[in-house]
Amino acid sequence: MCASSFGSKPNSKSASTWAKGDRVTHLARPEWGPGEVMQADTIAHEGKPCQRLVIRFQRAGMKTISTAFAELTKAGNAPLSERVQDVENDPLAATASAASTLEAMMKLPDTITDPFRPLRKRVEANLAVYKYGDTNSGLLDWAAIQTGLKDPLSRFNRHELEQWFDRFRIEADNGLKKLMRELRKEDPKALEELIAGAGPSARRAIRQADMGR
Repeated sequence: MCASSFGSKPNSKSASTWAKGDRVTHLARPEWGPGEVMQADTIAHEGKPCQRLVIRFQRAGMKTISTAFAELTKAGNAPLSERVQDVENDPLAATASAASTLEAMMKLPDTITDPFRPLRKRVEANLAVYKYGDTNSGLLDWAAIQTGLKDPLSRFNRHELEQWFDRFRIEADNGLKKLMRELRKEDPKALEELIAGAGPSARRAIRQADMGR
């Protein structure tokens, strides 16, 4: 079992109360896949109530985390493979399935698109997706997030994943350009801080976004 509390700062968002059996997603580690809460204990951090959770994640195994640091959300929809029809003998269904798959693979996370999330958080989430795809493991982590599959190569081939990832990056680039423009008006200092902490791939995307201003 791995004990962990991600992030150097306490989670400022009011956390939900989780119970044994709940299915959750770790917003900072979506590549871990959905997790099932195995144990939930009420504790305190800096005088404020929070929870220590033991969670079994689909792709990362057992983790012990504190909700004072980790932001969790209810696990989403069924994996893409469970939503795709059996289309071997149905050309019309095959066309519909291909369109559905492409839409799912290009979809940006709700942490980016949710208009009710703070703008800074949305930009931060947008920058975070650029850590995927630069390596073999990064591509598979991204595909696992998009499909909900523990092993995306069990359903799709690598060429398909690479093509879909290229399309996803275009969506991420377009979203980043828009969000950066909004945050630059609302809180330019916050944008500077996010840029300073961005990884190499995210910095390249930032430069491209600035060139398109």
